[in-house]
Amino acid sequence: MNMFTLFQPRHKVANLVIKDHVIRYVETKPNDPLSVHKWGEHHLPKGIIHDGKIIDRETLEMILEECVDEWKLEKRRIRFIVPDPFVIIRRIPLPADLEEDEIRSYLFMELGTTIPLPFDNPVFDYIVLEKTQEATAVLLFAAPEDSVLSYAQLLEDVKLRPIAADVSPLCAYRLFYMADQVKKDDHILLIQFDQSSVNVSAFDEHKPVFMRHLLLEQYEEINMEKDQQLVDPFEDIYKEMERMMSFYSFSIHQGKQQITRVFLMGDHPRLSHIYQALQERLDVPVEQLSAAMASAVDARYHLAWGLGLKEGNDDDR
Repeated sequence: MNMFTLFQPRHKVANLVIKDHVIRYVETKPNDPLSVHKWGEHHLPKGIIHDGKIIDRETLEMILEECVDEWKLEKRRIRFIVPDPFVIIRRIPLPADLEEDEIRSYLFMELGTTIPLPFDNPVFDYIVLEKTQEATAVLLFAAPEDSVLSYAQLLEDVKLRPIAADVSPLCAYRLFYMADQVKKDDHILLIQFDQSSVNVSAFDEHKPVFMRHLLLEQYEEINMEKDQQLVDPFEDIYKEMERMMSFYSFSIHQGKQQITRVFLMGDHPRLSHIYQALQERLDVPVEQLSAAMASAVDARYHLAWGLGLKEGNDDDR
């Protein structure tokens, strides 16, 4: 027996990303999340998941069982990402006299009533943005409980042990942060351009301010009607990004701040074309993950890797 194994974590954690078109996993080395140790992917046929919603659960479970067997993940502790279409990110003002240890119970009571949400029975988390005598505000992350539980239950049914859930913009942003590509005074537009969808979020002082999820097929259908020889198939997506940059500047910051940099990542096969088009179109720098950081594992696995960089002590529970 090697005595040094006594000082290593007893339980490894795998990081799982399930999207409409693919299942991916990444495992980092114990105590060294910047070293990617193992990874794998399995593409999903169309119609099993659509816009985050599980349509054919039976087939998805069979495929996931194959993945668990192939990647040797049985009984493994799992972090997973809540699908983007389910997630709401919103700044919420709270009563100024509310104590910090009262915030969670206050949100539990008020979400869906005095704090409206587009769904019932939310699961939620929050970050305190401001706590002074004059004002209290939090950044709220919320999703419908039944949708999150459907994924957690699926993982349990294939003999995995879900221990933590996260949202994709935070996972993606962590990579750029760890690559030392962001500074506190940056105003970042983060674009995750995937094969089936585009997720756009804005970050101020390392915190997400808003998020918008776009289902790619809706934009592809619009562009089918146009002359493909003349029009970039993502023209309407680019316009939407420009609108979001204006929204950030004028609606959120009353014209006093604007997006200073754009980060691009994702698994779309035409990502290099999209990168070039955004560079030409936008008047702020467009960047991808630095080569030194990106070389650790293929770009397809970057989001799952960002999940593996999640802070906290969930390894030790």
